[in-house]
Amino acid sequence: QVQLVESGGGLVQAGGSLRLSCAASGRTFISRAMGWFRQAPGKEREFVAAINWRGGSTDYANSVKGRFTISRVNAKNTVYLQMNSLKPEDTAVYYCALSKYANYRADGNDYDYWGQGTQVSVSS
Repeated sequence: QVQLVESGGGLVQAGGSLRLSCAASGRTFISRAMGWFRQAPGKEREFVAAINWRGGSTDYANSVKGRFTISRVNAKNTVYLQMNSLKPEDTAVYYCALSKYANYRADGNDYDYWGQGTQVSVSS
């Protein structure tokens, strides 16, 4: 069984930065891609970023490209999401997820473990 625990969310002004962390239990973390998704009130869950199992390849939603950076430290079973130049439209609950596969995916159906989520709120 794998458990994912996110941390690092909070309230920040537009233009500010936050770094989210996701700590994973279990050995399967090292061999699988990881992703970040978000869900704003009244909206569907959307893909934010993903990273392959080695950390050498990444993918981003167009809305966050150039502002967010996903990374991972397999020795710590942890994946990060550095969020810079935050905008009010980035406000959402952010979830980390463990993929079924080694290479990154943008479809939430390709992930089988999810964290509980962490709230990110950006004020204008």
